Amino acid sequence: MKLHPVVWFHKASALTFALLKPLGVWGLGGLAFVDSGFFPVPPTMDLVLVGYVSAAPDKLLLYSFAAALGSALGSLIPFYIGRAGGELFLLKRINRERYEKLRNRFEKQEFLVIMIPAMVPPPMPLKLFELAAGVFEMKPLLFASAIFAGKFLRFLAFALITRWYGPAIVRTVGEAFHEHLGLVISGIGLVLLLIAFVVVRRVFDRRRGTSLPIEEEV
Repeated sequence: MKLHPVVWFHKASALTFALLKPLGVWGLGGLAFVDSGFFPVPPTMDLVLVGYVSAAPDKLLLYSFAAALGSALGSLIPFYIGRAGGELFLLKRINRERYEKLRNRFEKQEFLVIMIPAMVPPPMPLKLFELAAGVFEMKPLLFASAIFAGKFLRFLAFALITRWYGPAIVRTVGEAFHEHLGLVISGIGLVLLLIAFVVVRRVFDRRRGTSLPIEEEV
């Protein structure tokens, strides 16, 4: 009797989780690799990380780093699928207008276009952005760095919340992400823009007292 694809998917995820979780930090990195490159592990990587941090709170930085690194390496699989010919696959999931808008965003701010979705938990369709990065020929190292940066900030936030308030609150935070996804993305984007503004301002200030162009006297 053949298994339904959905049943097979859940069985494969559960088996992978059971095999890798006992391996400690290496298992966490492996789970993150599988989660990003093949299929999502149950229940989600965020909650898997919470389990690790709950058991060993002092290792939260190590766990966040390992999970982010595994995710960055695993994400190269859909990235190279996109580079090998994922344009048609991408167009089956988004219309031509949205496709062109996504291309324009990549041309202007490709690092942030990948980093911001990586910071947001499911149901953010991160795989579409990873495929798009390959289709639009983003540099692999820059792509992996953007995924790592976004995932590290995301995992570190969940790890710190778990350390300070306990694992139970993480479910509440996850539900809030699901219900207010648009607001979360807008908030993250605004914070990143503010950070970029501060960094650029300091760079201009260090150049022999040069002021930021928008601050120059008319």
